Amino acid sequence: MRKIAALPLAVAAVLATSSAVSADEATFLDSLDGQWAGSGMVKIRTNRDPISVKCQFRSDGGETGLSLDGKCRGLLVVSRAISADIRTDGRRYSGYYLGAGTGKADLNGRRDGNQINLTIRWAKEVNGDRRAELRVRKVGDNGMQLTTVDVDPKSGDPVVTSEINLVRQ
Repeated sequence: MRKIAALPLAVAAVLATSSAVSADEATFLDSLDGQWAGSGMVKIRTNRDPISVKCQFRSDGGETGLSLDGKCRGLLVVSRAISADIRTDGRRYSGYYLGAGTGKADLNGRRDGNQINLTIRWAKEVNGDRRAELRVRKVGDNGMQLTTVDVDPKSGDPVVTSEINLVRQ
């Protein structure tokens, strides 16, 4: 089966570590708890056409972290299990993502308002390097958007390689 590039969801993906986590951070993480479903697009490579996908996730949010487990399907035959575990110390976020087909990818970054901005470090090269970006954005009370951005190896321009819009079920 083909790699579904950085489906965050990694998504989605989100957070846990020390007792230094603020009440605001804990509230934010807890707000991402639940069952999620949605759709979007994924590009296998930066120079390929997007594939429409439908996804379902279960996230367990808590005081200091969030784990995400789910599945995305596209083209009626492509299916990929996806999981993420991200932790916070109240300032920085770190963790891992599984699902792109390259092995365990490391995640590191920070939260800015309702969005967590993470750098992905792939276990193997994807689109000519081992780095990409993942943005996990809370949308209103019951929405979450997962976006991955990579760099086109030929042009050097940023390319959105996945965008998944989820709604709490």
